[in-house]
Order: sequence, then C-alpha cells, then structure tokens
Amino acid sequence: MITKRKLILGMIFLLSLSSVPLFCEGDGEALNAISDLQGALTMVWVIVAAALVFFMQAGFAMVETGLTRAKNASNIMMKNLMDFCMGAIAFMFTGFAIMFGADQSGLFGTTGWFLSSASFETLKMFMFQVVFAATAATIVSGSMAERTKFSAYMIYSVFISALIYPISGHWIWGGGWLANLGFHDFAGSTVVHSVGGWAALMGAILIGPRIGKYLKTKNGKTEVRAIPGHNMPLAALGVFILWFGWFGFNAGSTVDGNAPQIASIAVTTTLAAAAGAIAALFTSWILFKKPDTSMSLNGALAGLVAITAPTAVVNPGGAVIIGLIAGILVVLSVEFFDKVLHIDDPVGAISVHGVCGAFGTLAVGLFATPEGAEYAGIKAGLFFGGGLEQLGIQALGAVSVFAWVAVTAGILFGVLKVLGILRVSVKEEMMGLDISEHGNESYSGFQVFSNQ
Repeated sequence: MITKRKLILGMIFLLSLSSVPLFCEGDGEALNAISDLQGALTMVWVIVAAALVFFMQAGFAMVETGLTRAKNASNIMMKNLMDFCMGAIAFMFTGFAIMFGADQSGLFGTTGWFLSSASFETLKMFMFQVVFAATAATIVSGSMAERTKFSAYMIYSVFISALIYPISGHWIWGGGWLANLGFHDFAGSTVVHSVGGWAALMGAILIGPRIGKYLKTKNGKTEVRAIPGHNMPLAALGVFILWFGWFGFNAGSTVDGNAPQIASIAVTTTLAAAAGAIAALFTSWILFKKPDTSMSLNGALAGLVAITAPTAVVNPGGAVIIGLIAGILVVLSVEFFDKVLHIDDPVGAISVHGVCGAFGTLAVGLFATPEGAEYAGIKAGLFFGGGLEQLGIQALGAVSVFAWVAVTAGILFGVLKVLGILRVSVKEEMMGLDISEHGNESYSGFQVFSNQ
C-alpha cells in the first residue's frame, strides 16, 4: 500500500532527477556533467584516503608504545604527534616542491615552494603526499625509542620530511631519473618504507643500544637480553589500525576515484597482510617453540610493506606468496639485527620497513603479471616471462635509495651525536623519558622501575 509519505518522497526523488544535468538536451552538457561528477568523486576519494593514511599515525603510536616500556609511553605519544606536525610544515615549505616541482636533471624539483599559488588539484595532491611524508618520518621513532632526546627527534623529523625523503621521492614519483628508467613503486615500499627503515637503521647504529640490552659475559661473549614491551594489546590495536589505514595507503594511491584497480589493490593488500602474519606465526613457532605474538603482528605489517610496491601489478596468488616470504623474512631479519649485529631496534622497524620494503620493491620484478605490467607501463616480472630487465631496474632503485638515505641520515645523526643532543643521559634513560623529558607519567600512580 502506497502511503502519503512514500508518495511525497517519490515525487521529491523524481524532481531531483529532473534537475540533474545528465538529462539536459545536448551531449556536450551531459559529458561535462559526467566529467564534473568523476572529478568530484576523485577529490573525495583522495581526501578520504589521505585521512586513512593520517589515521596510521595512531597505529604507529600504539605499536611503538605497546612494544616499549611504560615509563616512555608519553614520550612516544609526543614523538608521533610532533613528527607529523613538524614534518607537515617542513613538507609544505620545501619538501613538496623538491619532490614534485619542475624536474632538474632528474634529481629534484625546483618549483612550488611554500605551496604558494596552488590550485585545488595541487592542494589535493599535497594533502595525500604530506601524510606519506609523515609516515616515513615516524618509522624512525620506533628503532630509536627509549633513549633519544625529544629535541633531537624534532630536528631529524624536519630534515627527513624537508630533504631526505623528498629527494629520493622525486627520483621515483616526481619524474626523476629512476622513473625514467621504468622503476615501479606503486604506493611506497621504497619511497616511504625503505626510506624510513634505512634512516631507522642509521639512527639505531649511531645512538647505540638501550642500557642493559647487550651484556658482556665473563668469557667475552655478548648476552642478548630481551626488554619486553609493557602492553601487547595496545601493540595489536596499533597493527589493526595500520592495516585499516593501509587501504588508503595502497588503494588511495590510484588517486582516481573512478579507477577499477581500487578493488584488486584492496584484495592484494589484504591477502599479503594475512599471509605475512601466518608465515611469521609459524616461523616463530618453529624457531622459538611458541607462536610469538609480537612476531605475528610484525608479520602482518611485513606483508603490508612488501605488497605496497607491487600491489597494482600482481594477482591474488602473487600477493599471497609475497606476504608469505615477507612474514618469514621479517622474523629472520629481526633475529639477525638483534642476535648477530647487536643493533637494538625495540619494535623491529628496520626489518619491517627497510628489509621488507626492499623485498617488496624487488617483488615487482618477480611477480608483475603481463596485465599488471601493461597497466603500469613496465616489463612483466621474471616469473611471468618478462626476463631480468625489470628486476634489475628495481634492484638499482632499491640500492640507490639505500645509499642516499644511509649517507644523508648517517650525517644527520652523526652531527646530532657530536653535538651531544642525540641521546639522553644514563640517569634520564633509567628514570624514563616521560619524567625526564616531559615531566609527567602516562599512567597515574604508576611506580617506575628501571625494568618497566
């Protein structure tokens, strides 16, 4: 039975349709209306995707806080807040221009400083890219957690966002020399994650391990001491937030709300993350005789990082294989840096973002399907008959970015160390950075001990 309310709503609906330009006479007006609608959809999609990537800041904060000690939780919250705030301003002033300005010799951009006279399209692009820049900066925080001066953190966040990240980013996404060679990194396995991971490596090396992490025994050997985090549920929440935000990170990198590839990218992203967690779980189970929670969580992140470069050019089966390899690789890498090299990385950032980011970059040259390669304008992967050409280009890019970040981040952290502003004192580290750096506690009434 048609009620009066339904009849009125129906009439309103019909009247609204009659006002849509698509029904105007003349194909030109209809085509313009369709174009405007597609443009509006893309604008909304890109900004929503940027918001998802911004929400990943919360994920990084939760992961890092959960995997470190309670006495440093406020310090970690402050770092994850301020690396975005400082980095966003730095990226606006210089980073965006260096990364996306008019190309100079394939090395850096030269126009668009201070985001002046920017069109709506430019502002859309800036909004999406600034959250990526913040991601690269915040990765460093985890590897240097619990012993870095807050002032030093703000300084290197600015330098990474203003110079280190944008220059290598220009090579790949800004029309630089690697882009001209055919290097492919769809959403940033190298551009974002490896840059953050390799900067984290240099920072961890130069700042040194936390007090009590590596102890010399009487026979001259080094005992590796575990320093467990204080809140695994918080770390797990962070991983779920990151996984959620990654749909904006990867699928949003289409920067086109009308792209049919959005669906396939979301699928490959999901499958790689799931496979990474499974592989890390069983690898840790075999090595440690127990299914390790932190390793499984990092396995999901490893799968996400690894699929970020090839996500648009691989099929679902390839995504699963990439995730499985990344999940195994991250466990072995964490153990290698900790037990063999004695580089203290409290959250495994070097392995998750640096190592798995490099692997994901190489995976393009291995698993890119002919259809995916055609979409991206590159050669198919080795396992799909494309030969070694694309793999060689991907390897060149990964090595070049590693060299750039290792040198520049090494100089940056080396200068901060020489100036005496990189690391807190022994007393401050034992007290905890919440009290020594910020004058407050994260948990009211919490009694701080040196092992918490």
